[in-house]
This record gives sequence, structure tokens and C-alpha cells, in this order.
Amino acid sequence: MTEHWDLTLVAVRFLLLVVGVATTTISFRAYRRNRTRYLRDATVGFGFITLGVLVEGVLYQFTTLTLTQVHIAESLALVFGLGILLRSFLS
Repeated sequence: MTEHWDLTLVAVRFLLLVVGVATTTISFRAYRRNRTRYLRDATVGFGFITLGVLVEGVLYQFTTLTLTQVHIAESLALVFGLGILLRSFLS
């Protein structure tokens, strides 16, 4: 990739991380106010989704893992987070 696209990728990933942290924080505040299981699970789910974004960025930039391995790590965090989020919706 060119340097321009590398910087664009980092900027978009950073923006995604900020939005994920904000969503997780709002969900956590709602949980602290109401103390319900579904809000707790939603907070954990959003946290894992956000963690997936962070993990992919860190692994891609600072390790020698292949792009496929990095995507697998991110996908596992996303699957886990979305599964917890789904469980919170079904409770």
C-alpha cells in the first residue's frame, strides 16, 4: 500500500476505535443506572467488538503476522462480541 492509504487506514481505524469506546461507555453508564443483565451483556459485547478493532490495528502495525492472521484475530473478537450482544437482545 502507498503511504497515503496507510495513513487513511490508521485514521479510519482510530475513528472506529473512538466510536466503539464511546458506545461501550454509554452502554456501561446505562448499566450502572439500571443494573440489568441485558445492559451488562450489551456493554461486554460492545467492548469485545471494540477490542477486535484495536487488536487488528495493533497486530497489523506492530507484528509480523500476515493480513489473514490479523483478520482471523479480529473476526474472533467480533464473533464473540456480537454473540454476547445477541444474547443480550434475546434475554
